[in-house]
Amino acid sequence: MTERPQLNDRYFSGPLGTSGTFRLWNTVSWVLLGLLPTAVAVLDTGEAKRYWSWGLLTLIALCYAVVLALPRNPVLRPTVFLVLLSLVMGGVSYLLGGAAAFYVVSLPHFWTFVRGPRPSIALSGLGAATTVVGGTLRQGWSPQFLTGNNVATVVAYAAGVALGLWLHRFIGQSNARTEQLAAELEETQRELTQAHQRQGAVAERERIAREIHDTLAQGFASIIVLAEAARSAIATDPEKCDRQLLSITQTARENFAEARVLVGSAPQGGVAAGSVSATLRRTLDRFAEDTGLTVTTELADVDCDQTTRIALLRCTQESLANVRKHAAATTVGVVLARYPHGIELEITDDGRGFVVDEAHGFGLVGMRKRLAELDGELTVTSSVGDGTRVLAVIPTNSQD
Repeated sequence: MTERPQLNDRYFSGPLGTSGTFRLWNTVSWVLLGLLPTAVAVLDTGEAKRYWSWGLLTLIALCYAVVLALPRNPVLRPTVFLVLLSLVMGGVSYLLGGAAAFYVVSLPHFWTFVRGPRPSIALSGLGAATTVVGGTLRQGWSPQFLTGNNVATVVAYAAGVALGLWLHRFIGQSNARTEQLAAELEETQRELTQAHQRQGAVAERERIAREIHDTLAQGFASIIVLAEAARSAIATDPEKCDRQLLSITQTARENFAEARVLVGSAPQGGVAAGSVSATLRRTLDRFAEDTGLTVTTELADVDCDQTTRIALLRCTQESLANVRKHAAATTVGVVLARYPHGIELEITDDGRGFVVDEAHGFGLVGMRKRLAELDGELTVTSSVGDGTRVLAVIPTNSQD
């Protein structure tokens, strides 16, 4: 789980300090409306005042550039810059007889460069005080405190405090809401991850259950049928009994191999390499040998990937198991062919049939799910007394 960044964990941590766009506009406004007009205002003054004013403005402009470029430098910290800015405003106010406009344009600095309203109020108050004191000292021994510059400075300070406190509250609430939404999003993502994990576990259980039904369960059923037949033939037909015992041994070994695949100690797939037709032919030969039924085949040499081969084999095994257990058939037909639209596997028998709509066995459901994973389709056609036809179709695009 990733840690959420703190919304105010930046160097410029005032109510608008985290906005790069605001800092850009503030810088442009400060230069165009604060520094340049003040520099132009001293053109008509004496040479000494002009040079002192330009020197102070240049000094504070350089300090501002350093703070922006190197905010974590160990000497000129933002708080130190604001103190210097206040002193420069006092000096400019003394030289010009007032600097209310420069103070007003510089007010956003006091709320951008420091964290929390208290230092902002204190430092902006220092700037207002130096501006008023500087302009007042310029008047001599009989100063007029209620001048336009002084009144404008005090009003600007009061308005700045009110606006700054409102911004702190508004943006603080916005940040708190953002953090709450981030926490809710994180919780939702955690719940979604858990839901995906549960869904994956359910899907894995279904897959294992399907594999067990299609492999181990069918193998054990074959062993039971063969064992019963071998026991009944042990006295009358020893040769047949021997063949059936051999089939039991082979089936047990195959089940052992399938079990190793299911527990992950053998390569996945459980199907030996080779063409799908050869794989199906081995399965059908075993079925005919174990059951004594007549099996007719038309198995085209179809090329397909391992997943498709497994799906076709499992469908064949399930269909043959149903024939063995339920159909009471005498003949089974298997046709494997490839057409432009895909691969078709057809399995028919002449058994007793059944009502398809009433059949809800795990085997048919498993076959449909297995084929659906390959965008395939299973069609079962049957009626009582007319046998059964199972058609599995896997489209060509699933082989790409």
